[in-house]
Amino acid sequence: MKAANHQPWRTEPGFLRPGQSSIESIQTLIGDFLHDRDSPHLLNGVEYPIQDDDIQEGWGKQSPLEKVVKTNKDLRSLLENNDLLRHSLCILEPADHVGHNSCGETVRASLNVACLAQGIADCDSILFPLWDSPEIDRSLLLQALSRCMAVVVEGGHPTVREADTFKACQWSLQDLQNLCEELIISRQSRTPPVVFICLGHQLAAQAHIHLIQKATRDILNCCESTLKENIHTLKGLLDTCKEIESIGRNLKIIKGGKDEIAYGWDDPQFAVGVNEIPEAGHCELVHYDHNKQHPSHRFSELILTHAVSSEEYDGIIEHSISYEKNLNIVMFHTDEVNEEAILFANWAYRKLHHALVPSRKLVAISPLAWLLKLPSSVEILCSTTVQGKLCTEVAATCISYMDFETKNIRRSFSCQFHPELLDDLREFSRSGIPAYSELKKDDGIRLLMRILYEAIKD
Repeated sequence: MKAANHQPWRTEPGFLRPGQSSIESIQTLIGDFLHDRDSPHLLNGVEYPIQDDDIQEGWGKQSPLEKVVKTNKDLRSLLENNDLLRHSLCILEPADHVGHNSCGETVRASLNVACLAQGIADCDSILFPLWDSPEIDRSLLLQALSRCMAVVVEGGHPTVREADTFKACQWSLQDLQNLCEELIISRQSRTPPVVFICLGHQLAAQAHIHLIQKATRDILNCCESTLKENIHTLKGLLDTCKEIESIGRNLKIIKGGKDEIAYGWDDPQFAVGVNEIPEAGHCELVHYDHNKQHPSHRFSELILTHAVSSEEYDGIIEHSISYEKNLNIVMFHTDEVNEEAILFANWAYRKLHHALVPSRKLVAISPLAWLLKLPSSVEILCSTTVQGKLCTEVAATCISYMDFETKNIRRSFSCQFHPELLDDLREFSRSGIPAYSELKKDDGIRLLMRILYEAIKD
């Protein structure tokens, strides 16, 4: 297979063990990496380890970073190789870099994700540089993403608060927003999980609010014809949507305990605002907690509903904070997802899920069927502190999907931090590939591997 730049692609999964990588071996290698902080790599002594020379030229030049999809021709070729897709990460880049580090270098963090996945688990990666792909067919793109092992939506230097900051990118803020909404409602049975990082995390937060707005609008406009024979079910669903609209329109976003930066879900800064303390470098992860007063009516209900979601899922990040202690990760951003927006999204998703249960069969065969693809909850997993001061309340989230019939739960994740970057905030193509022993001790890298492990095992 050849990409548009005529670089040959490996057609079988695996670089350290050509043609031998599988989902089982990937899970085994990640599990062994996480088992402790000092054991050697299971693949020590492989014939073709990754060398610094293999990645110095970056994406698209040579293995293992040769797979770059920029055209529909690339996409169609990729869709012809299901085995390759099924055993690969698909990495979406919204922008050409995530920011500048202290050395003045631009940082293309997607390269680090690919190197870590390959070096630790011999898992291939396929890059989709959306910022440089003006003619990609979104339906073909979604087909490809639905068949891979996991999707990673990377960070980027633009801000979701200002559409003009995406002007230099081939995909506008609205294009990216629409794609993230489709990714959120695509997490169905036998589909890959999505991991949203930094800018991706912020795009996901805005997508949650847009999806809830669309859901309530569609139900209020269309559900009467779908449920006209079920008066009580119809009334319950309509009342739920009116309640969601009422709270969404009146919820205040408060910073620093007193400053109101947004009012209501139509405010452009409702989901994402400027962080009180811009973070670039080391932060400590702590358990999420909210015990402050809030002026919005019924805010306590949002907090209590979130507590229920937290009880239902106590997973990788919470366990890491509890048992590995003092987790230090790397932040690289000035914006943050607003705590109130995610608490509201979690409450609204749960209300919609419960209200749809009695009518799900009729809804499933109506134009409202897409509602059954919505998450059932979105939980705030952790916050960050610097020298004991709270900085980012929504440092990571778990997006859960409960199947209406089987009650099985699938998950995707988002995180504001960059788990793929080390303390120096550098690309491995410039700093060199870290030793496996160094990676095993790094909190951020371990957290990234935990998220991937948890996500792909569902």
